[in-house]
Amino acid sequence: MVGNDSQLILIVEDNDDDYIATMRAFKRANLVNPVHRCTNGDQALDYLFRRGEFSAPGKAPRPNIILLDLNLPGTDGRSVLDSIKSAPDLQKIPVVVLTTSHSEQDIEQCYTAGANSYVQKPVDFEGFVKAIGQLSEYWLEVAILPKSSK
Repeated sequence: MVGNDSQLILIVEDNDDDYIATMRAFKRANLVNPVHRCTNGDQALDYLFRRGEFSAPGKAPRPNIILLDLNLPGTDGRSVLDSIKSAPDLQKIPVVVLTTSHSEQDIEQCYTAGANSYVQKPVDFEGFVKAIGQLSEYWLEVAILPKSSK
């Protein structure tokens, strides 16, 4: 069993196929963490800042780690990352950028904005499973994550 059933993972991913592949990879890696998904940048910001549909108490528990795609409809992942790392109550949450982009500019911009890791999504499923397994092992077993503030 990998991970911790009390450490919430927030996945910000608009592509259903990529989300399903991520969940299959988590299952193959025996990951037991709860997962919440946002399908665009605006929804992720509402979730994180507890606005709109997420304003009710308990509706948006703080994630312990965020997997963030860059190429999102509406507010893109770069702006979401900037917002997370600019907010005092969110900035300590580790953000792993998980994207198809291998642009040097994106990589530089994300690390400058405070991304904790930048991972290019492998094209084939087996490579993707391996990458997710390694991410899970490091971020959810090896690294000590900050406690989430309710």
